[in-house]
Amino acid sequence: MKSEIYTPGHSENASDFMARRTFESHGAFFAPYLEQGLSVLDCGCGPGSITLGIAARTAPGQVIGVDAGSSQIERARAAAAQQEVRNVRFETGSAYALPLESGQFDRAFSHALMEHLANPVQAVRELYRVLKPGGIIGVCSPDWGGFILAPPSPGLTEAVATYTALQARNGGDVNAGRKLGLHLAAAGFEQVRMAARYECYSSLAFIGEYLAAQLEREGDSHSAAVFREWSQHDEGMFAQAWVSAIGVKPR
Repeated sequence: MKSEIYTPGHSENASDFMARRTFESHGAFFAPYLEQGLSVLDCGCGPGSITLGIAARTAPGQVIGVDAGSSQIERARAAAAQQEVRNVRFETGSAYALPLESGQFDRAFSHALMEHLANPVQAVRELYRVLKPGGIIGVCSPDWGGFILAPPSPGLTEAVATYTALQARNGGDVNAGRKLGLHLAAAGFEQVRMAARYECYSSLAFIGEYLAAQLEREGDSHSAAVFREWSQHDEGMFAQAWVSAIGVKPR
């Protein structure tokens, strides 16, 4: 397997960026498949902001969030305690070898994970394993082939290409979204359906700093400066395509 590195890292800036995401803002595509009493796995849960939304919808069903980053799990546990969410727990673990029993969950969910994995099909097969027969999976990843960036510039185009190459070197794929349906089918899921939407970021400065910090950490101060300069445009726009896929484990 190719080696992989989580490109965003686990800095405070990156964690704050992820914690802005809620189930309502980023997981709503899976809402029709959730109901009270269901057991749910959130694989790649990060700081747990989406996971807690799932727990609210499925209580008293048990929800488990798993992430490879121990700092993310600590933050998720703190958020659950602060919000007094009782039907959720968070565990450190690899998406390739989940520390969970087979056939344990009614639903499996994963958001913004597959684009960082060198072998996403293997991870999806693990989600298949822990689902009950008839269980439903929902996954979502960005696809940079649908980017809308304004105002355009040669420097910005080059900076995006640099980030794309960085993600590939780290074992990921910025165009993972379009491949999710294929991954689910390869893992054995049936009735696979895909959809897409756009997210328009309200703060260019925030997204600009998020991307710049990752490039700067890799020693590319030039591309980082391009993102920061671009993010100062009040008339600018950053719109990202998100692709979701739903599948059913055969009974």
